[in-house]
Amino acid sequence: MTRRRFVTLDVFTDEPFAGNPLAVVLDAGGLDGAAMQRIAREFNLSETVFVEAPAEARHRAALRIFTPTRELPFAGHPTLGTAVLLALQDRAATDVAAQADAVAFGLEEGIGTVPCLVEAGAGRGRARFKIPVLPAYLGDGPDPAALAAALGLAPGDIGFGAHAPSRHAAGPTFTFVPVASRARLDAATVDPSALARLGEPTALYLYTPDPEALGQSYQARMFAPHLGVPEDPATGSAAAAFAGVLTQFAALGSGVHDVAIRQGVAMGRPSTIALQLDIAEGALRSVEIGGSAVIVSEGALLA
Repeated sequence: MTRRRFVTLDVFTDEPFAGNPLAVVLDAGGLDGAAMQRIAREFNLSETVFVEAPAEARHRAALRIFTPTRELPFAGHPTLGTAVLLALQDRAATDVAAQADAVAFGLEEGIGTVPCLVEAGAGRGRARFKIPVLPAYLGDGPDPAALAAALGLAPGDIGFGAHAPSRHAAGPTFTFVPVASRARLDAATVDPSALARLGEPTALYLYTPDPEALGQSYQARMFAPHLGVPEDPATGSAAAAFAGVLTQFAALGSGVHDVAIRQGVAMGRPSTIALQLDIAEGALRSVEIGGSAVIVSEGALLA
């Protein structure tokens, strides 16, 4: 019988039992993709990470990321949570006098190598990472009336200001749906039959300006039933792609822009994602994602 260590964390929060739960299998050597998929279905979280030895020794680890139904090339909360966990492991193995306030390393993922900077201690930490590819614009979103029907909303609830439905990707692809108010965002529910009529299965990321926060702040919800994720408490890959949405619709000037995204509020698992965009001459130059994570449990798989 093989024992494989795992740790669960809550990500994009500094409080246990909030944020987005994540399972990390630390002893993934010898597992093939089919076995990883079975384990991900067993955990039944939005994502499960499997940590393997990196292809290049200068990197900290290679990650494979699975939803309950499929493998992803990249996802934000698995990247951030695993970065915090690995930094905590390294800190525990290092002489206290030699410990730095922050550590930097690369994580190999399907999207490329993701550079991470982590501050960690006492079972929790904060990390930020730069996505190795810029968000790609994939076209307009579905008709607002069709989206409204799929979400239990009225057509007039879709859109605000210059924002209209659009499709962007930073690894996974998302359909971004601007919603007119926080109240209508909270009221949204997915109608599976109407969602199927939109065509190819898609993850829906709903967003609206956050009335309770200052500066560039939004509240969001993400539905991806085709991935086995009815609703996600925090979606870092969508936040990364959201940088493309803001570049397209928000008329941001040159410079560094910090954006706060609150997600999971309607689920009772509040999460906060820090998004940073660097724009020069109207073009997006880089995107960083940041947030906190806290360890919740540790154990072993006996299979």
